[in-house]
Amino acid sequence: MAARIERLVTSGTFSLDGRTWEVDNNVWVVGDEHEVIVIDAAHDAQAIATVVGGRRVGAIVCTHGHDDHIDAAPALADLTGAPVLLHLDDRLLWKHTHPDRDPDGYLSDMRRLTIADTELTVLHTPGHTPGAISLHAPDLATVFTGDTLFAGGPGATGRSYSHFPTIIRSIRDRLLTLAPDTVVHTGHGDSTTVGTEAPHLDEWISRGY
Repeated sequence: MAARIERLVTSGTFSLDGRTWEVDNNVWVVGDEHEVIVIDAAHDAQAIATVVGGRRVGAIVCTHGHDDHIDAAPALADLTGAPVLLHLDDRLLWKHTHPDRDPDGYLSDMRRLTIADTELTVLHTPGHTPGAISLHAPDLATVFTGDTLFAGGPGATGRSYSHFPTIIRSIRDRLLTLAPDTVVHTGHGDSTTVGTEAPHLDEWISRGY
C-alpha cells in the first residue's frame, strides 16, 4: 500500500533582508502507520510531533533554507531522533537561523528517499533559493514543491539569494515536465496540479514574477 499524505498548517514569521512577515506554512507528513518523513518543519515542533504520534521519522526534509521552513527542524529532530536534510547550496541560509547547529546531511539532485515502501526523488529546483528542492513521489502522483511553484505561479524572487530566470528554468525543465495530473503540494496555500499551471508559463515570464 502506498504511503498517505497528511497536511498540517503552522503559523509564525518569515524574516529576510531586514523585514519580517506573518506567514502560514504547510507541513507535509508522508508515510504509513509505522514510519513517515516530514517535509518542512515550520514553526511548531510539538504540533508536528503530535501529528507524527508514535511513528518513526525517517527524515526531516527541508525544501529550502528560509527560516519559516526550518525554524522548528532542530527541535523536531531532538523530539524524534530524525536527521535533518537540506541541499548543500542553502547552508548559508540555514546558518542565518541556526548558527550553532548544522543539518545532519545534505541532499543532492536525484537522490532517492524511501519511506513506507514509497520512493521520493529529490529534484534540485533553484531560483527561490540556491538550494531549493522539490520531492517527486510518482507512486503518489505528487510533487512537493516548497516555495518553487504555487497555484498561480513561481515563488518570490525579489529577495536575497533568489533569481527569477533560474526559478523559471527550474519550473519549466524539472516540474512542468511531470505528468499533467501530478498534484503539486506547496509550501504555503492551496495545492494545484502540473496540468493546471503549465499553460501559464509564458504569462509568468512576461509579467516577471
